Amino acid sequence: MHDRSDNQQALAGRQPWNKGRLIGQKPPLKLKDVWAIRLRLQLAGRVRDLALFNLAIDSKLRGCDLVRLRVADIAHGESVMPRATVIQQKTGRPVRFELTEPTREAVRDCLLKAKLGSADPLFPSRSHRFSHLSTRQYARIVKSWVMLVGLAPRDYGTHSLRRTKATLIYRRTKNLRAVQLLLGHTNLQSTVRYLGVEVDDALEIAEQTEM
Repeated sequence: MHDRSDNQQALAGRQPWNKGRLIGQKPPLKLKDVWAIRLRLQLAGRVRDLALFNLAIDSKLRGCDLVRLRVADIAHGESVMPRATVIQQKTGRPVRFELTEPTREAVRDCLLKAKLGSADPLFPSRSHRFSHLSTRQYARIVKSWVMLVGLAPRDYGTHSLRRTKATLIYRRTKNLRAVQLLLGHTNLQSTVRYLGVEVDDALEIAEQTEM
C-alpha cells in the first residue's frame, strides 16, 4: 500500500513530457509573419534563403519534394516559369504549383548568384555541390526563419510553410477541392485532416456542392 501511495505521489509531482509543447500538426504562418520573414531575409541579403522561403510558400510542396527540385524543373535558362509540375516522392503523382512574381524574381537572383546549370539542384548542399539540401538541413533553416520574427522554433516546422498558402486559400474560398489539388492529396479527407477543417464546415461545403 505504501509503495502504491509513494508511486502516486511521484507521478503527481512529475511534469508531463509535453507540457508547454505544441503537439500535433504544426500551425501555418500568419500573413504578417510571412511578410516579416521576407523583409528580414531581404535586408540581410540572404538570396538563397529568400528564394527557398518564397518557393516553399508558393509551391506548397513537402520538404522532401522541395529540396529535390532541380533548376530545369522551374526554369529555362534565366527565365523562371510561372507554373511548374513535379512528381511527388510520397505518392508518385504529379502536382502543379504557381510561382508568383516575387518568387520568380527571388529564384532568378538565386540562380544568377550561384551560377547554377539546368541539371543542378536548385538548392545545393553547401558541403556537397552536386547534392541537394537535405530535409534535415531544410528543417533547421525553417527554425532559423521563425526565430527571426520572434516565433518559438519548437512550434513551427517545414509543414508550417506547406500549409500556409493552402490554409489562406481555403479560408478565402472555402474550396476544399481546389486545395486538395494544390496539395496533391489523393483524397479530400486527407485535405480536411491536414487543414484541420472542422467536420461541420466540411459537411456544409459538401451540401452546397451540387453534382
